[in-house]
Amino acid sequence: MDLKSGYPFWAVKNGLMHAFPQLDADLTCDVAVVGAGITGSLIADELAGHGHDVVVLDRRDVCWGSTSASTALLQYEIDTHATDLARRYDQATALLAYHSSLSAITEIEAVAHGVGDVDFARCESLYYASNRADHPRLADEFAWREQQGFPVRWLNRKALKDEYGLTSPAAILSAVAARVDPYRLASRLLDRMQRKGTRVFDRTQVTSITSTSRSVHLVTDSGLTVKAGHVVMASGYEAQGWLHQRVAKNFSSYAYITDPVDAAKLGWMANTLLWESARPYIYLRTTGDGRLLVGGEDDDRDIPARRDRSVERKAATLQRKVTRLLPRIDAPPAFAWAGTFAETSDGLPLFGCHPQYGARVLFALAYGGNGITYSMLGAGLLCAQIERRPHPLSRLFSFARL
Repeated sequence: MDLKSGYPFWAVKNGLMHAFPQLDADLTCDVAVVGAGITGSLIADELAGHGHDVVVLDRRDVCWGSTSASTALLQYEIDTHATDLARRYDQATALLAYHSSLSAITEIEAVAHGVGDVDFARCESLYYASNRADHPRLADEFAWREQQGFPVRWLNRKALKDEYGLTSPAAILSAVAARVDPYRLASRLLDRMQRKGTRVFDRTQVTSITSTSRSVHLVTDSGLTVKAGHVVMASGYEAQGWLHQRVAKNFSSYAYITDPVDAAKLGWMANTLLWESARPYIYLRTTGDGRLLVGGEDDDRDIPARRDRSVERKAATLQRKVTRLLPRIDAPPAFAWAGTFAETSDGLPLFGCHPQYGARVLFALAYGGNGITYSMLGAGLLCAQIERRPHPLSRLFSFARL
């Protein structure tokens, strides 16, 4: 599956950070994790930290799939409003989803500081109304979050103009958000795991899965086998190919990053993630060296050749929107790219077993705009399931929800 187009910045910036071997012999292990991107690395790290013998497999070089194209906005705010989740399910479900995501930011921070040098930083998140029609929805969302004790502040039109120079009817300012280099985080996690004994193999493609009541047998493209007590399918958007059931819809998303921008021009943007209420939405954040990263212009044409041809045009459209939004920042794209992403119908992820394979094959589908946050939550959830412990998110993030 062709997951990206153009020049994803993280791969250009970091290059191939660590070399891992191809699988060259049959293996046995406690847990095999299929997928060595940010989702697979977080899950493998959690499992290895709990004493499990873990093997990680990836058909590409590690992190060379969707992780290299991720824009890595770390937010507890889900693309689906809490008020919408409450209407679809109930108040308790909405509160569980949002509180868990809030906690995940701190968990990611601990992992990032543990490996170090991954451009992690805490930020605020400014979510503004794209138009007057969205004002009531944002007001309802703010009222719900404030009532539930989330760290939010309401900004009216005047406050937005005075404090941020933005022209919008209103916005919600959240005190908790973050940024990270996802490619670097995943690569350094995998390297640390390997040095501690976890076996990591890239350029090794799994071609078949056979599950029994006691184990799972994987066969690779070279005919080698891996026998595991459990298997975690963490191969991102490609994981849907292992299921007969269609569980999410694929889209294409576009992004660009600038050369470093003068700190005086960046101003508050240096410590704030910015996104809007329109769907699809434009979003902006910065990097540690002062680059502006812009994403959006999503479309439902997940056709690689078509996506390839759209990168420059979509980047130009995003740049025009940024110029209107932040006229003081005149910074053209230095690198532009696009990638596949997927969304479930309710914006929540899917973690756990599927009836097609039984209890020993677990899927990690961290789909939606909160992919890395969901992956962090999924790491703890799947570890608990493998160890037969209860977890508060097991039901909410399960396939039974569908």
